[in-house]
Amino acid sequence: MRVLVVEDETALAQQLRERLVADGMVVDVAADGREGLYYGEEYGYDVAVVDLGLPELDGVTLIQRLREGERRYPILILTARDSWQDKVAGLEAGADDYLAKPFHYEELLARLRALVRRSSGFASPVLRLGGIELDTVAKEVKVSGSRIDLTAYEYNLLEYLMLHPNKVVSKTELTEHLYAQDFERDSNVIEVFVGRLRRKLDPEGELRPIATIRGQGYRLAVE
Repeated sequence: MRVLVVEDETALAQQLRERLVADGMVVDVAADGREGLYYGEEYGYDVAVVDLGLPELDGVTLIQRLREGERRYPILILTARDSWQDKVAGLEAGADDYLAKPFHYEELLARLRALVRRSSGFASPVLRLGGIELDTVAKEVKVSGSRIDLTAYEYNLLEYLMLHPNKVVSKTELTEHLYAQDFERDSNVIEVFVGRLRRKLDPEGELRPIATIRGQGYRLAVE
């Protein structure tokens, strides 16, 4: 999952980056609204966290600009403001949820996961597709009722494919949304992870849940 954090409090931004990365996410941090707008328009994200009280460009205007530019990923507002009018303004600008400061990180993480699931059409934290069951809270995977052990990279790859069922996902998209920048885009790292994941999901080679679309990428093909 790739997350954009737009927050001008340096200590809080750094803390969020560290915690989110520790939870297996790729994180970009912007310190003001204009930088946030650049990141938000230039790159694809699964979810964004936007503070309302930003320098250069306030959070409400930033959200409006992103929505006007057809950026459809979910946005969570962070605000230290007590006024309900500010929260309403953020939601009406196009945000999907809000969280007041101070907050518990666990609540922020739960809200982000819920926003991403719902944007993909899943209401439950347990994703079920074609005999595969993925628990996004416990980070456990079962195939036909039997639990399988995955590495963090394999889990992240499967989760992303399950959140985009029947969509052809390119290697570039997988790299940008799942892995840190030290992964070489032209390497065979993604191919290796896909190969390992296939063998764990389908050791007998009967189900073939992950299809390779030559020249385009991969697709989790399930009914």
